[in-house]
Amino acid sequence: MTRQEKYKVLVVDDSAVFRSLLTEILNSDPSLEVVGAAEDPYHARDLIKQLQPDVLTLDIEMPRMNGVQFLKNLMRLYPLPVVMISTLTQHGAAVTLEALELGAVDYFPKPDQRVVSELVAYRELVIEKVKMAAEANIHNGLTDSMIPNSMSSKASAKKSKSSFDLIAIGASTGGTEAIRSVFSVLPARLPPIVITQHINAAFSRPFAERLDAHSAIQVQELSTQSAPLIAGCAYVAPGDKHMMVVRRGGRLYGELEDGEPVNRHKPSVDILFSSIAHSVGPKALSILLTGMGSDGAQGLLDIKEQGGMTVAQDEKSSVVWGMPRVAVELGAAQSVLPLKKVASFIVEQCYE
Repeated sequence: MTRQEKYKVLVVDDSAVFRSLLTEILNSDPSLEVVGAAEDPYHARDLIKQLQPDVLTLDIEMPRMNGVQFLKNLMRLYPLPVVMISTLTQHGAAVTLEALELGAVDYFPKPDQRVVSELVAYRELVIEKVKMAAEANIHNGLTDSMIPNSMSSKASAKKSKSSFDLIAIGASTGGTEAIRSVFSVLPARLPPIVITQHINAAFSRPFAERLDAHSAIQVQELSTQSAPLIAGCAYVAPGDKHMMVVRRGGRLYGELEDGEPVNRHKPSVDILFSSIAHSVGPKALSILLTGMGSDGAQGLLDIKEQGGMTVAQDEKSSVVWGMPRVAVELGAAQSVLPLKKVASFIVEQCYE
């Protein structure tokens, strides 16, 4: 971090115990300082004006006004980097994904405060996500209106190419909305698509369902050990397993592996991309989108070296230009594109 000042954090949560825990965790990092804590959005609104924080942690379930409604108002009137505090339930997943669509940078779950080992890992997770959010590009211009809505009709008038057997997408922070914006305008007639998004296991199926609702493509979580990859369909890696692509008898299959995390992630983009380099090679179109860290960069290089086509998202449109930046530095990306051009690039490569 180049700046000398600490990032000012405002904690918003209705639990006094959790506010105290979060304050202790965040203040333990020399680059962070909790400048205030609010028990509800109305108190938070006053503290934002008074303290001008750099980043907020925001609980979803609160009295008087829930976190999502407050986030909606906040991003319209006083946009700030926000990290949501979620519950690992189906309802919590749906609401958190809605918050990410409204502009939240990331989320973390509430821990079981009775389990000491969980709290140790939790401390590192919270600090990492809050620091990343403070440095994130929340003004990345991600709007559906920037993406052509006539793409499906244009594609339907053209013939499919046979250049690619598979499209692969990898992403982390900011990826749920980046992928949704791309899928919202893609036509149904495309090669099969595989997606590894760094996401909690409780959230991967709701994420796939949300993509399916916004897309002409049939999107599902890959829930079986092995399944054939079908054109016009997309497959999301579960949040607690690696996804790989293998070729058997001339057909491509998605397979799950319950191995150790790679680059601290499970699922790992590198695992997916490296398997594609071996099984699909020059018939693969692979795209690395916004995200923190370096996961996927080496795998993208593997695909390029096997003759596949490789793309990385550019810095300006990325929420966090980490993974795609490393790919660019490695020389893994043949094209570096703003997010609003990714969907049209895919269509151009798959239709003539």
